[in-house]
Amino acid sequence: MKINVYTLNSFAKTKEGGNAAGVVLDADSLSENEMRKIAGVLGFSETAFILQSNVADYKVRFFTPKEEVGLCGHATIATFYAMASLGLIKPGMYRQETKAGILGIEIKKDFSIMMNQPIPAFSEIIDKDEIADSLNIGVSQMLDDLPVQVVSTGLRDIMVPVKSIEILNAINPDMEKIKKNSQKYSAVGYHVFALETLLGGHAHCRNFAPLYDIPEESATGTSNGALGCYLYHYGKINNEQASNMVFEQGYSMEKPSEILVSLTVKKNEILEVKVGGSAMNLTLTEVEL
Repeated sequence: MKINVYTLNSFAKTKEGGNAAGVVLDADSLSENEMRKIAGVLGFSETAFILQSNVADYKVRFFTPKEEVGLCGHATIATFYAMASLGLIKPGMYRQETKAGILGIEIKKDFSIMMNQPIPAFSEIIDKDEIADSLNIGVSQMLDDLPVQVVSTGLRDIMVPVKSIEILNAINPDMEKIKKNSQKYSAVGYHVFALETLLGGHAHCRNFAPLYDIPEESATGTSNGALGCYLYHYGKINNEQASNMVFEQGYSMEKPSEILVSLTVKKNEILEVKVGGSAMNLTLTEVEL
């Protein structure tokens, strides 16, 4: 059996950039095992499967090559960009049913996508020595005034602040130690960042998720949504900046990516989280099951 799959690069800053994702339309007839197999054959960090929903406009399931995850930012961008580009839906407001909840989607006229994420949950603060050891850096190379902390806007990520892009790009992580720490804290992985940027954004990032067979990811929507909330929570982003944040990722992989984050804030409380961007290189391929 052959399955049609659309592939594209979400959050791409250039044609070489972004994070590749697969999108399967009309996936209701596929079993969970078939979805997992398709994701494994493609080998992307996530593949999205679009199904009918009784409670939203669409139900979307997300699979890594290893297992299903509750939500994926860049695969959501890919899903709705692909449907809009193919003329299946028009610019406007939609809702998607995911395992992380029912979340809003806005398709703009230029086909850029903004997606709602759950409001942030701030969890464990982790000893910096433990995380520094797994990244093969010293604690002195981390920012003093920000904690290492688990934050979630749908998926739990460990936020790791370092002092400069130079330090960030030089990191040579111990993937086995990151995997063990991710298991220990029930996190997807590490989102390591510097407040120094290349193009005037708000942070420059790298993301490591070996627990899910993703050594490094070039663009991560959920992690950057969590990062935007974290930076606001700790006073690195003010109320005026909160609605228009830009995060750089993927440059260390030669896959330049730009992720947009917008927070709605009232009386210093985060009421809404949106993450978005665009996509490039929409291509149709076939997967043999």
